[in-house]
Amino acid sequence: MAGNPKTDCASLSVGATREQVLVENLTRTQIVQYAGASGDFNPIHHDEQFATKAAGYPSVFAHGMLTMGLTGRLLTDWLGDGVLREYGVRFVKQVWPGDTLTARGVVKSIDVRGDEGLVEIEIETRNQKGEPVVSGSAVVALPARS
Repeated sequence: MAGNPKTDCASLSVGATREQVLVENLTRTQIVQYAGASGDFNPIHHDEQFATKAAGYPSVFAHGMLTMGLTGRLLTDWLGDGVLREYGVRFVKQVWPGDTLTARGVVKSIDVRGDEGLVEIEIETRNQKGEPVVSGSAVVALPARS
């Protein structure tokens, strides 16, 4: 199995949860840094004039994939690197500069076969107002036992 899991299937149970603050007070600089790293320079993410005047938004906002990437950190911090097999999200609401994001994962199922198990996790990230900004699911492969 790839990676170095932080846990195994025996230490998890259906209904187990983990919550984690991903970012406090997201800055415009962090949004621009993501634009540089991803190559996505759509002006709605960095140009205030364009975002407000041309596109009609109240401000610039974070890339959906930045929010998805931050949300994925919950999974790797909880379960380890190299264990993610499936990951998909739906972008529910925009993320604005100044937002604080908190992700929550819930184990929905564990399917152990031999020495490996597939764990399905439901994930949701909310802003400081408690509003969902991302929802989705992931499947991770973990050893059945350490």
